[in-house]
Amino acid sequence: MSDRGTVTDPLASPRRRLVITVCPQEPGTVVLAIERGQPRRRLSARGIIHELQALVERRRLADVVRVREGCAGGCHGRGPNVSLTVHALPLPGQRPDNVAIGWHTYVGSIGALDCLATIVEAHVGRQEPRS
Repeated sequence: MSDRGTVTDPLASPRRRLVITVCPQEPGTVVLAIERGQPRRRLSARGIIHELQALVERRRLADVVRVREGCAGGCHGRGPNVSLTVHALPLPGQRPDNVAIGWHTYVGSIGALDCLATIVEAHVGRQEPRS
């Protein structure tokens, strides 16, 4: 930390809770790798939901990342569309709230990512799958 109390080391920043929303009704597909270094695959919105849920499970991030179906914005645009909200983790003994402290949308732009895992890694850090 600096003398002003701001976090200067991103690894020292508090962990966050993410809610990732994917609209399953959006038409279209995207060609995207799931994990960095893997081959790119064609994914529909339902495929993105499935792969994000599997990624969260492999990395054991269910306590901080939730994937859900719902409106992600960009209706009738080039899909699939994904949005996420960032929430503070509650203190021990407190219930989580639904007040977002940040958000990001991938409306018509998800295909520009290097891989699907970037959505999670950009907000909770890169955590390799646990065996």
